[in-house]
Amino acid sequence: MNWLTKLIPTFRKSNKKKKSKIPDGIWSSCPSCESALYQPELEKTLYVCPKCDHHLRIGSRLRLEIFFDDAKFTEIAAEVSATDFLNFKDTKKYTDRIVDAQKKSGETEALLVGSGKLNGRKVTAAAFEFNFMGGSMGSAVGEKFVQGVKVAMKEKTPFICFATSGGARMQESMISLMQMAKTSAVIQKFKKMNLPYISVMVDPIFGGVSASLAMLGDINIAEPKAFVGFAGRRVIEQTVRVELPEDFQKSEFLLAHGAVDMILHRTEIKSKISGLLEKIL
Repeated sequence: MNWLTKLIPTFRKSNKKKKSKIPDGIWSSCPSCESALYQPELEKTLYVCPKCDHHLRIGSRLRLEIFFDDAKFTEIAAEVSATDFLNFKDTKKYTDRIVDAQKKSGETEALLVGSGKLNGRKVTAAAFEFNFMGGSMGSAVGEKFVQGVKVAMKEKTPFICFATSGGARMQESMISLMQMAKTSAVIQKFKKMNLPYISVMVDPIFGGVSASLAMLGDINIAEPKAFVGFAGRRVIEQTVRVELPEDFQKSEFLLAHGAVDMILHRTEIKSKISGLLEKIL
């Protein structure tokens, strides 16, 4: 071994990655103000940034656990899952996308429905899972929603839906669009029983879901700065050739124009809905 060979190892970079002193999952970053957020403190604020009040996106199961008393609820239509009616394939098979979405979200579908108690009152609630293919509504989502409303009709309970979605699921074509009519029809039957349907719109909510079940509440509620609409901002601007207001499609804009009834901070939703139900029922 010559003198050059002896020197070379001293100049080589180590392949070993330095381990972070901060354990995974302890810290995260706010998507709005980019502040470092400590996970235990974030849980206390119900995943609302304490620095800028930005409402972080949360999963459907956590949403219902926060909403129901003692985080307990009985799941409805848990066995319902998507079917590939059309043997659809784009860059990936639809069946493969479903499997990937289930692994990513930890849920079997883009909607979770359950019954439990809200401040001692029995209620039925549904929550969309945005991590499951953008919360898109296909046949399984429509069926789970309908079964949930039917349970509420049978047990004569209020029905609350937390909607966040990109719209109808393109992989199911007309079958997914049909869910707009299906969910709207069961809501109408529900209302005829004089039972309250409360819709809570969560960022973001667009497409077929916003044009059906999300806007049909007896009371329509939105979280702060949630984007709510049918088509996206750029699509509208390119179609009508008009520059839209900066706050267009935000929940505050919708409230000012009468499209929603109220905006509630996440920490107020449970108590406020409970209070509304006390007045209605």
